[in-house]
Amino acid sequence: MKSLFNTEVHEEIIARIHQLSESSERQWGKMEVGQMLHHCQFPLKISLKRHKSDGNANFMLKLVGKFFKKSLYDDKPWRQGLPTAKGLKVVEDKNFAKEKDILLGLVNDFHNEKDKKEWDPHPVFGSFTPQQWGQMQYKHLDHHLRQFNV
Repeated sequence: MKSLFNTEVHEEIIARIHQLSESSERQWGKMEVGQMLHHCQFPLKISLKRHKSDGNANFMLKLVGKFFKKSLYDDKPWRQGLPTAKGLKVVEDKNFAKEKDILLGLVNDFHNEKDKKEWDPHPVFGSFTPQQWGQMQYKHLDHHLRQFNV
Protein backbone atom coordinates (compact mmCIF):
# COMPACT_ATOMS: atom_id res chain seq x y z
CA MET A 1 0.00 0.00 0.00
CA LYS A 2 1.27 3.45 -0.89
CA SER A 3 2.03 5.87 1.92
CA LEU A 4 1.99 9.66 1.98
CA PHE A 5 5.25 9.40 3.92
CA ASN A 6 6.99 8.06 0.79
CA THR A 7 8.62 10.94 -1.14
CA GLU A 8 7.56 9.70 -4.59
CA VAL A 9 3.99 9.11 -3.44
CA HIS A 10 3.90 12.55 -1.81
CA GLU A 11 5.05 14.12 -5.10
CA GLU A 12 2.42 12.09 -7.00
CA ILE A 13 -0.38 13.37 -4.75
CA ILE A 14 0.84 16.98 -5.03
CA ALA A 15 0.95 16.67 -8.84
CA ARG A 16 -2.56 15.18 -8.92
CA ILE A 17 -3.95 17.99 -6.75
CA HIS A 18 -2.37 20.50 -9.17
CA GLN A 19 -4.25 18.80 -12.04
CA LEU A 20 -7.56 19.85 -10.51
CA SER A 21 -9.31 23.00 -11.68
CA GLU A 22 -12.46 24.85 -10.72
CA SER A 23 -14.17 23.10 -13.62
CA SER A 24 -13.13 19.56 -12.59
CA GLU A 25 -16.23 17.39 -12.57
CA ARG A 26 -16.96 14.61 -10.16
CA GLN A 27 -17.40 11.06 -11.40
CA TRP A 28 -19.60 10.16 -8.41
CA GLY A 29 -20.95 11.67 -5.22
CA LYS A 30 -22.38 15.08 -4.42
CA MET A 31 -19.41 17.31 -3.58
CA GLU A 32 -18.12 19.93 -5.97
CA VAL A 33 -14.33 20.14 -6.34
CA GLY A 34 -13.89 22.94 -3.76
CA GLN A 35 -15.96 21.01 -1.25
CA MET A 36 -13.88 17.89 -1.86
CA LEU A 37 -10.66 19.82 -1.28
CA HIS A 38 -12.06 21.07 2.03
CA HIS A 39 -13.29 17.60 3.01
CA CYS A 40 -9.85 16.08 2.34
CA GLN A 41 -8.35 18.43 4.91
CA PHE A 42 -10.18 16.82 7.87
CA PRO A 43 -8.16 13.57 8.17
CA LEU A 44 -4.90 15.47 7.78
CA LYS A 45 -5.90 18.02 10.42
CA ILE A 46 -6.89 15.20 12.78
CA SER A 47 -3.52 13.51 12.39
CA LEU A 48 -1.66 16.81 12.81
CA LYS A 49 -3.78 17.73 15.87
CA ARG A 50 -5.23 20.79 14.13
CA HIS A 51 -8.87 19.71 14.12
CA LYS A 52 -10.97 20.90 17.02
CA SER A 53 -12.88 17.96 18.37
CA ASP A 54 -14.39 17.22 21.72
CA GLY A 55 -12.35 14.00 21.60
CA ASN A 56 -15.32 11.94 22.75
CA ALA A 57 -16.60 10.00 19.78
CA ASN A 58 -19.68 8.14 20.94
CA PHE A 59 -19.53 4.46 21.81
CA MET A 60 -21.50 3.28 18.74
CA LEU A 61 -19.27 5.24 16.37
CA LYS A 62 -16.16 3.73 17.94
CA LEU A 63 -17.69 0.25 17.81
CA VAL A 64 -18.58 0.57 14.12
CA GLY A 65 -15.14 2.09 13.50
CA LYS A 66 -13.44 -1.09 14.73
CA PHE A 67 -15.08 -3.04 11.89
CA PHE A 68 -13.81 -0.60 9.24
CA LYS A 69 -10.41 0.27 10.66
CA LYS A 70 -8.37 -2.13 8.50
CA SER A 71 -10.10 -0.87 5.34
CA LEU A 72 -8.54 2.54 6.01
CA TYR A 73 -5.05 1.30 5.16
CA ASP A 74 -5.36 -1.95 3.20
CA ASP A 75 -4.73 -2.33 -0.56
CA LYS A 76 -8.39 -2.57 -1.56
CA PRO A 77 -9.71 0.71 -3.04
CA TRP A 78 -12.86 2.13 -1.49
CA ARG A 79 -15.95 1.77 -3.58
CA GLN A 80 -17.52 4.78 -5.19
CA GLY A 81 -20.31 6.55 -3.34
CA LEU A 82 -19.41 5.50 0.20
CA PRO A 83 -21.35 7.54 2.76
CA THR A 84 -19.48 10.39 4.43
CA ALA A 85 -19.44 10.68 8.21
CA LYS A 86 -21.87 13.36 9.35
CA GLY A 87 -19.22 15.62 10.86
CA LEU A 88 -17.07 15.48 7.73
CA LYS A 89 -19.74 16.40 5.17
CA VAL A 90 -19.20 19.68 3.34
CA VAL A 91 -22.41 21.18 2.02
CA GLU A 92 -21.58 24.88 1.75
CA ASP A 93 -19.79 26.30 -1.29
CA LYS A 94 -16.01 26.58 -0.95
CA ASN A 95 -13.43 28.75 -2.68
CA PHE A 96 -11.44 26.41 -4.92
CA ALA A 97 -8.10 28.26 -4.85
CA LYS A 98 -8.16 28.78 -1.09
CA GLU A 99 -9.09 25.16 -0.33
CA LYS A 100 -6.47 23.86 -2.77
CA ASP A 101 -3.73 25.93 -1.11
CA ILE A 102 -4.76 24.78 2.37
CA LEU A 103 -4.85 21.12 1.29
CA LEU A 104 -1.44 21.35 -0.37
CA GLY A 105 0.00 22.84 2.82
CA LEU A 106 -1.51 20.07 4.94
CA VAL A 107 -0.24 17.35 2.61
CA ASN A 108 3.26 18.84 2.84
CA ASP A 109 3.03 19.24 6.63
CA PHE A 110 1.89 15.64 7.03
CA HIS A 111 4.67 14.33 4.77
CA ASN A 112 7.21 16.30 6.82
CA GLU A 113 6.20 14.20 9.86
CA LYS A 114 7.50 11.03 8.14
CA ASP A 115 10.08 10.40 10.84
CA LYS A 116 7.67 10.83 13.74
CA LYS A 117 7.51 7.64 15.83
CA GLU A 118 4.62 8.37 18.22
CA TRP A 119 1.17 9.42 17.03
CA ASP A 120 -1.86 10.24 19.13
CA PRO A 121 -4.77 7.83 18.70
CA HIS A 122 -7.46 8.72 16.18
CA PRO A 123 -10.60 9.97 17.98
CA VAL A 124 -12.77 7.25 16.39
CA PHE A 125 -10.46 4.49 15.17
CA GLY A 126 -7.88 4.46 17.95
CA SER A 127 -4.19 3.77 17.55
CA PHE A 128 -2.36 3.43 14.25
CA THR A 129 1.25 2.72 13.50
CA PRO A 130 3.11 5.49 11.66
CA GLN A 131 2.98 3.30 8.54
CA GLN A 132 -0.82 2.98 8.83
CA TRP A 133 -1.21 6.76 9.27
CA GLY A 134 0.70 7.32 6.02
CA GLN A 135 -1.24 4.66 4.16
CA MET A 136 -4.68 5.84 5.23
CA GLN A 137 -3.90 9.46 4.35
CA TYR A 138 -2.83 8.33 0.89
CA LYS A 139 -5.88 6.12 0.47
CA HIS A 140 -8.33 8.89 1.38
CA LEU A 141 -6.69 11.42 -0.95
CA ASP A 142 -6.43 8.86 -3.77
CA HIS A 143 -10.13 8.02 -3.40
CA HIS A 144 -11.20 11.64 -3.79
CA LEU A 145 -8.72 12.49 -6.53
CA ARG A 146 -10.07 9.51 -8.50
CA GLN A 147 -13.54 10.91 -7.80
CA PHE A 148 -12.46 13.94 -9.87
CA ASN A 149 -10.62 11.85 -12.46
CA VAL A 150 -7.05 12.83 -11.54
